[in-house]
Amino acid sequence: MKSYDTVTEALKDLKATGYTVDFNIAFDKIICSDNKICLNPHEFEIVEVHRFEGDTNPSDEDVVYAIVSKDGKVKGTMSSAYGMYAETVSTDMLKKLSMHK
Repeated sequence: MKSYDTVTEALKDLKATGYTVDFNIAFDKIICSDNKICLNPHEFEIVEVHRFEGDTNPSDEDVVYAIVSKDGKVKGTMSSAYGMYAETVSTDMLKKLSMHK
């Protein structure tokens, strides 16, 4: 797995390698509002995780996920803060995201 120095670099490179859908967390699922794709935790796999820690500011902590749907038709990325700045998620989603630390 490739290593990246910044979130922007990771997202740009993953997009160039086919991870073109931009996902966001919506409590118990991930969604892409641009093309109305919605995946529940059992419908996707996380194939790469890249963590970024802020040297001096906790709000700079972020994680980038490379995601593939179970049927292989959808590939995308999701960027999310972690720690005290993390979004509220369901128990199932938390388990899914935590498995790939």
